[in-house]
Order: sequence, then structure tokens, then C-alpha cells
Amino acid sequence: MPEQINIVFFAELNDLLPAHQRNTSFSYEIKKARSVKDLVESIGVPHTEVDLIFIDDEPVDPGYLVEGGEQIRVYPVSSNLAGRSLVHKQPKALPAPRFLLDVHLGRLVTYLRMLGFDTLYQNNYDDPTLANISANEHRTLLTCDRKLLMRKQVIHGYLVRSRKPRQQILEVLARFNLFDHRTDIARCLRCNGRILSVSKQAIQAQLLPLTKKYYDKFYQCDSCKKIYWEGSHYSKMQTLIERIKTAANQPTDPAWSGT
Repeated sequence: MPEQINIVFFAELNDLLPAHQRNTSFSYEIKKARSVKDLVESIGVPHTEVDLIFIDDEPVDPGYLVEGGEQIRVYPVSSNLAGRSLVHKQPKALPAPRFLLDVHLGRLVTYLRMLGFDTLYQNNYDDPTLANISANEHRTLLTCDRKLLMRKQVIHGYLVRSRKPRQQILEVLARFNLFDHRTDIARCLRCNGRILSVSKQAIQAQLLPLTKKYYDKFYQCDSCKKIYWEGSHYSKMQTLIERIKTAANQPTDPAWSGT
């Protein structure tokens, strides 16, 4: 016989619920005992979004078996609960931010690489491939597909809410507290390789006449060998980076509200 539980989700987890279930405790029917992780995901909230779970006012592990009649509270990563022993669902942060993005986040890839983050992307990766790469290479999987984040292989992940790339980059930087992150290694916008300084003499045969005439400082991707120099495109990138940093402190700035 089906049993009822009562459950409530807090803060941004409500973004993932239908309107009538947001910011309120609601009843949910279960037909058999199941882990609280599976229960939460059956409602539509991936395990990567959840950090704390309370059942009948006691913190529990995601593997806790729900049988019916329980009162359940679910909190996101942003919660700041203190003063008691808590069982956090989220794994320890990776030692260095490394990302893997799905096919729907191509523009976000450019922004992340521009800021120097190791960001892997191929537009032909299917869901099993993405889940396996994320697990095997210890990369944080960014996606707009909540079912992808529900795959058991995925340990580090985040469901990107916004559909506007300029808002997505602020969202990701805020979620992983990366606004102050600094890196000495820039990333190739085309392939994610490292951008290293290269002498003009070593690559001058590949330069166009005007580029060779007016520029002396060059960089090259150590993977695809694409050449970069501090021309107008570089200036635009620097301006964009500064706008991202400014928008971090002024998230409602209309100058950063486009795509």
C-alpha cells in the first residue's frame, strides 16, 4: 500500500520544482521503501544540487531508507546551517576547478576558457560519455539537463539555470566561489590547450604581413598551435573579462544582461 511523506525544499532548489510545490511542505506518495537520494531525484532535484537532508529533524545520509510517514527537509549548497553535527551530501571541492560542459553550453565554454579555466567541450559527447569523463577526469559537469546530473557516476556537477551565456558565467562563478580565482595559464578558446609565450622568430612564417609588421609579442596553443597576439581581439577579450568582474559586484547591471 502506498505511503505518504511530507517534504520541503529550500532556497534555489525551488527553481527545480513546479510552482505548486515551491516554498511549501507538500505530500508525496511512495510505493516502496527507497533511499532519500532516489526520492529527492524522483521529484526532480539532482543529487549534485543537494547538500543537507533532514528527516524528522535529524540530519541523514543520502542512503537513508525512507519508508513512509517521514517529515523531510532538503537544503542546497548555499545553506549556512551551523551549531550541530551535519552530514553534508556535497563532496569535497576539487583541488583545482576543471569543467566539462554539455552541447547546450558552447558559449559558456568560451567565457570559462577566457578566464583561464580548464574547460573540456565536444558537441558530439552523449550523456554516458559526459558522465564517465566527469568521473574519470574529476571534472565538474555543467549542464542544463537535470537527468544527466542524476547519473550515479556524476559526483561533481551543477545544473545551470539561466539560458543567457552572460548570466551563466556569473552563475557558475558564484556557485563555485571563483570570482577571485587567479590563474597564470590562459586557455586556448578553440581547443582548451595552454597558451604559452612564443618567439616571433619561431612563428613568423605563419604570420600575415601586417601582423608581422605591427606586433612583436606572441603566444601559441601547445595543443592545436593556434597563434595569439595582443591585437584588437585581445583588447576586446580583456574588456569582456573586466566587465565580468564588474558584473560580479553588480549582477543587475543592464550592460551585462545580454547574451
